[in-house]
Amino acid sequence: MNNNPINIRVIPSLFTLANLLFGFLALALTMDGKFKLAAGLIILSTLMDSMDGKVARKLSVSSDFGYELDSLSDLVSFGVAPAILTYRALLQDQLGYWGLALAAIFALCGAVRLARFNVLHISNYFVGVPITFAGGFMALILLFHSMLPWPIYAICLAILAFLMVSTFKVPKPGV
Repeated sequence: MNNNPINIRVIPSLFTLANLLFGFLALALTMDGKFKLAAGLIILSTLMDSMDGKVARKLSVSSDFGYELDSLSDLVSFGVAPAILTYRALLQDQLGYWGLALAAIFALCGAVRLARFNVLHISNYFVGVPITFAGGFMALILLFHSMLPWPIYAICLAILAFLMVSTFKVPKPGV
């Protein structure tokens, strides 16, 4: 009989679910106008995202379920949350519906990027900029939103959306 209170196979998914939870909370905080806290949670999501795969490989419990859960979590935390955060914090007042369209394009490009990643299974490089980088970068610069002019954020959102769906080969760290 197994005396472990938790099945070792679920441990990586706990990190993935923490990623998703932080992304969800970032969306809720964005709606409450707590933009810096929301950005901080997205950045915390990047830490959780970096841990789930490492833990799964270390414990030899990688699974298709974990792979899919990771992509769904990444779409929320690094696609939808940073897009809505950027829109509400800066673009809504400056660009109105054009800002909303730009935010939607970022989230949609993130979804396309994740779908492509899931079917290509390339191990030594990324095709296009990873969504984790794009969303994490937007959250990081939003921490300094009072220091930079608002067009910088619109330009970054557009460039990162394009880079996520580009065919540029991006080296994987540590490969």
